[in-house]
Amino acid sequence: MIELLLPLLPLVAQAPQSPDVAATIIAMERAALDQSDRLDASGFLKISDPGVVYIDPGLEQPIVGLENLRTYYGSFAVGGTPTPGEMLNAQVQVVGDTAVLTFSYRRKDGKEPRWNATEVYHRTRDGWRIVHTHWSYIKPQAPR
Repeated sequence: MIELLLPLLPLVAQAPQSPDVAATIIAMERAALDQSDRLDASGFLKISDPGVVYIDPGLEQPIVGLENLRTYYGSFAVGGTPTPGEMLNAQVQVVGDTAVLTFSYRRKDGKEPRWNATEVYHRTRDGWRIVHTHWSYIKPQAPR
């Protein structure tokens, strides 16, 4: 059994410590949010795993898979005025090669909706990738 684990020792030795992982995850998310605020969601596509699962309150069922998420994002209206937002109270919990990012998000202009988000990242050969996204409205500001 130990022989099977020996090839993994260099990966374990090179694994970043949790504070570094947290900073990396938050920076990746912030960059994707900034791009999305400029009406371009492709930043999230670049950091999502091929098997990503996406959930938000506007959907009747989860979106499964990167290509389906690409199609969903492609349905968003392009153009209009960018809506800068802020990531608040970001927390990252790291367990092995998985990191869970939770945060609140609101537009800087104060307009609704406001959101809570959970992003589950997993370390792959290509770096950290989102494997699960869940957005929910902060009550009581849910749209009517």
